Amino acid sequence: MAASQANLIPVTSVEHFQATLSSDLTRTSLINFWAPWAAPCAQMNAVVAELAKKHPALLVLNVEAEEQADIAESFDIEAVPSFVVLRGHTLLARIAGADAPALTQAVAKHLAPPPAPAAAAPAKTTAPTNETPEELEKRMRGLMNQRRVVLFMKGTPDEPRCGFSRKISGLLRDHSVDFAHFDILSDEDVRQGLKKLNDWPTFPQLIVNGELVGGLDIVQEMVENGEFDAVMKGE
Repeated sequence: MAASQANLIPVTSVEHFQATLSSDLTRTSLINFWAPWAAPCAQMNAVVAELAKKHPALLVLNVEAEEQADIAESFDIEAVPSFVVLRGHTLLARIAGADAPALTQAVAKHLAPPPAPAAAAPAKTTAPTNETPEELEKRMRGLMNQRRVVLFMKGTPDEPRCGFSRKISGLLRDHSVDFAHFDILSDEDVRQGLKKLNDWPTFPQLIVNGELVGGLDIVQEMVENGEFDAVMKGE
């Protein structure tokens, strides 16, 4: 599927997807999960192309769901066509099926400048946990130091909730690494807090000796260049 617009990009790999999405975390993005065999996708691909043309500020990523299965799994895509609207790495909307009006409305809505928050909004987001920012950071650092190697992931090693988490936990097991894990889907405060604390916007996050090593792409690179075993053994 050729892209005729500069902001309409066919995704070629996980690394390509991550790099393109992370190039501007303030930008609104539309991810189009499609498959060449699904007739409704042909119709919606034309809609997506028109949206890209109409909204030059919108980043549109076309992801062939079966060819890029890890990306599809990371967004829990179960059928095509499916669409995800993001700002940076923040989920704004999901649209399932060939619903052109809903997709058009979602894009228009989230491309508009977000409304100014009400004065009471910040207190509202922290009040339910009764946890100050300092207490949250202390708790997160405790989690990061619960063992020498800690994996913050979606789900658990036995039941991962995304392809990236499945791959990295499998890689750690394949290399006989003793590691603790934390399901970031179980605690939204930790999930959002770690993004800021470690200055790393995505998960999984691998921690060694209380410090961020990186995500799946970094760990795979370390395996390829021979650094991984040395880091895991503390050499």
